[in-house]
Amino acid sequence: MNRPDLFTSVCIFAGSLPVLLIILGLLVLTGLQVADPETFIDAILDPSVIDSILLTFTAAACSTLILFAIGTPLAYLLSRQKFPLKSVVEGLIDLPLVIPHTVAGIIVYLLCMRQGLLGLPGSLVGIRFEETIAGIIIAMLFVSVPYYVNTVREGFSRVPVRLEQVARSLGATPGRAFVQISLPLTTRHILTGGLMAWGRGVSEFAAVVMIAYHPMIISTLIYQRFNTGGLYAATAVAFVMVVFSLLLFVFIRILGGRLLSEVR
Repeated sequence: MNRPDLFTSVCIFAGSLPVLLIILGLLVLTGLQVADPETFIDAILDPSVIDSILLTFTAAACSTLILFAIGTPLAYLLSRQKFPLKSVVEGLIDLPLVIPHTVAGIIVYLLCMRQGLLGLPGSLVGIRFEETIAGIIIAMLFVSVPYYVNTVREGFSRVPVRLEQVARSLGATPGRAFVQISLPLTTRHILTGGLMAWGRGVSEFAAVVMIAYHPMIISTLIYQRFNTGGLYAATAVAFVMVVFSLLLFVFIRILGGRLLSEVR
C-alpha cells in the first residue's frame, strides 16, 4: 500500500482532531456512568426522562414537517427567481444562525406570548403557545429555518433549469414540472436539510425555555436535574439522550440511504 503524501497526511491529522474531540467527550460522559451506575439506571427507568426525550423528538419532527411544507417552496424560489430585495430575504433566513440563542428566545416569546403578534390571534382560535407543545414547535422552527432552506436551495440550484423547460415544452404546468422533475432530483438535499433541521430543533434550549419551560424537553430537563441533583444526575440523563440520538441518527441514515437508492 502506498504511503499517503504530505498533504493527505496533514488532512488526516487535521480531520482526526474534531472526531477525536467528540470521542473524548463521549468517553468522559460514559466514564461518569460507569462510576455511578445506579444514577444511570434510575435515569433509564425514569418515565419523565423517556417522556421528555419522546417529546423532544416529536416536537422537532413536527417543526421539520412544517419546514418541509413552507421552506421547500421558499428554497425553490430563491434558487430560481431574481426579485427585489432577494439579498435581504437571504440575510433574514440566515439571521437565526448568528444571533445568540437567548435573543432567539426573546423574539419567539414576543411573537407568541398572549398579546404577541402570533399569540393574540392564536388565542382567539384556541391555540396557546406559552407553556405548550405548540410553543416548543415554534421555537424549534424559528432556529431551524436556515439549516433546511439553505440546504434545499443548494439542491434546487443543482437541478438544470433546462429539464424544467423541456417538461414545460411538453405541456407540463410549472407545478407539475416542480413535482415530477425538480423535487425528486432534490431528494438527497431535502433529507439532509430535514435531518439538520430536526437535529437543530432537538438541541435547542434557550429559545424553547423562554416560551415553554413546561412541558420539559430533554435539554430543559437536563438543566433542571443539574440544578437540583448535581452533575451526576444531569450527566445520566444526558447519556440516555446521547444513546437515543445516536441510535435514531443511525436508523435515519440507513433509511435515508435506502430511500435514495429507490429514487435512483
